[in-house]
Amino acid sequence: MNTFKIGKVRVGKSVKPFIIAEIAQNHDGSLGQAHAYIDAVARAGADAVKFQTHIASEESSRQETFRVPFSYVDKTRYAYWKRMEFSCGQWAGLKKHAVEKGLIFLSTPFSLKAAQLLHHIGCPAWKVGSGETNNAGLLVFMIKTKKPILLSTGMSTYSEIDQAVGRILRSGSPLALFQCTTKYPTPFRDVGLNVLGEFADRYHVPVGLSDHSGSIFPSLFAMARGASFIEVHVAFHKGQFGPDISASITMDDLALLVRGAKALNLINRHPIDKDRMASDLIETKKMFGKSIGTARELKKGTALRKALLKDLKPGTGIPAKDLADVIGKKLRRDLGKNQLLHWKDIS
Repeated sequence: MNTFKIGKVRVGKSVKPFIIAEIAQNHDGSLGQAHAYIDAVARAGADAVKFQTHIASEESSRQETFRVPFSYVDKTRYAYWKRMEFSCGQWAGLKKHAVEKGLIFLSTPFSLKAAQLLHHIGCPAWKVGSGETNNAGLLVFMIKTKKPILLSTGMSTYSEIDQAVGRILRSGSPLALFQCTTKYPTPFRDVGLNVLGEFADRYHVPVGLSDHSGSIFPSLFAMARGASFIEVHVAFHKGQFGPDISASITMDDLALLVRGAKALNLINRHPIDKDRMASDLIETKKMFGKSIGTARELKKGTALRKALLKDLKPGTGIPAKDLADVIGKKLRRDLGKNQLLHWKDIS
């Protein structure tokens, strides 16, 4: 299972899952909102902030229909993409802001021209959206840059994935493969965490989940299954305007997800030896363990039977598991009620 770097961050099986906070179009075309998202993502502790770079004239016809009827602003889908555009200088400013906040800046290009823009401003890796997995021209351009490629597969068959993965791996470009379900929001029954293991076994590359459920649960479970990458859409709150809000988690949820990733990494880096752990806890074991004790006052010479005895803490007397060895023995001294038995007390 190969590992690689995005910027200065090493990603792979043996390190903390890499958390990508996807803004997409949740900024609703506002440059100020886009910058505000960078600040919020940094506060939440994610590794990367990701946008989508759209150039309407390069990716969309004027006949493109809306995915969902959401917009009170745009008469056409083309107009929506146009409103989502930022200039090259504005994208450079967003990248600079992200880097200053300690974040990796990523953006998914939806045209060759958008990819060229992102390459020009120094985007350190490529995130390929599910709709571009079979875009050979775009993949060839990305491969030539030698940057890591994060490939989503939300609408692809295994045959199509085989082709794209083969092309990338033959080039020597670092690759991570993302399970993704292109439904907004994605029902839990359609998340498909089983595919993570299938990808790892089939392609031997780091795997990730690009989730659209609007919940942190699939991401947490994916990390527990060994996902090296998690990508989640994020929003300031669920009442915002936009087509991806229902598929997004809040900033508080993002912070919780980051905490989960750190906790999982700490747990995975410290496997325990069960026997050694039990040995280290011998005094604690005595404290919580049970000994054989008296159920009532007993006189010297009493023949011990089960009805006269009971289990009592701590485990510093005759262990409760040795009851069969005690039955029938006689007391060598008087004992009060609720008193622990020791081997010296019986014969």
